[in-house]
Amino acid sequence: MLRITRSKNGKPAVPPMLAIILLSLAHAANAAEVLEVRATAGPEAALEQYMAGGGQAPWATESIEIHAALPKLEKTGRLLAVRHLAPTSESQYEVVQLAGDPTVKEQVIVRYLQAQQRVAEMPAASVAIAPANYKFAYKRAVDDGEHQAYVFQIMPRHKREGLIKGELWLDEHTGLPIRQSGRLVKSPSIFIKRITITQENTVRDGIIESHLTHITIETRLVGRAELVIEERPLGEERPLAEEGPLALADAEFATWNNEGSRR
Repeated sequence: MLRITRSKNGKPAVPPMLAIILLSLAHAANAAEVLEVRATAGPEAALEQYMAGGGQAPWATESIEIHAALPKLEKTGRLLAVRHLAPTSESQYEVVQLAGDPTVKEQVIVRYLQAQQRVAEMPAASVAIAPANYKFAYKRAVDDGEHQAYVFQIMPRHKREGLIKGELWLDEHTGLPIRQSGRLVKSPSIFIKRITITQENTVRDGIIESHLTHITIETRLVGRAELVIEERPLGEERPLAEEGPLALADAEFATWNNEGSRR
């Protein structure tokens, strides 16, 4: 089992860039904040539901599939795993399948997994999609064929690291986020030109059933890095186990120990 924890110096072994991006999508707003939105009763009600929701609790056990690429280097990688969230918020991974280039596995996929752990350790308030950090402007109503949603433009109040400028789509009945997208307003590094992110949620019967996240990072050194991450909850039946035994399929990847280094 792969466990993502801290590095030897006691700090999370992860670039803050990915952690900040993920954190901004992982937390809903605080209902006590004052709303600054001009909208009709329907959109305003959906936004208030979103604010009051506090975000859906993370799944205790989930499947995670990651496709990663460095197109300029023509390198790709893929991971299929089961993630367990322990009571201490420490993530543990059982690798079902791992394939692709070692550089992508170590520098893109592993760093993403470490970023997931960093999310649990960071204060949410500083980058949450909340009125304290954003202005909300109602734009339009949309129908994607499955859901009717209200679209809000989200605009950071400050040009601060970790905030995004983009759109938030809320289900008109539940206020659950169907789609969140945008670009970071401030680059976390001189080596990063631009970061864009889109997360789409599958909502059914008032519950988020899956996340599909696209992250594109435009770098000055290796060009574009791309990540596509799909996450779904797993019950006690563990459906992934039927596809094959859960094993640490790639020794080079699996030997990351508790200190974030190799055994």
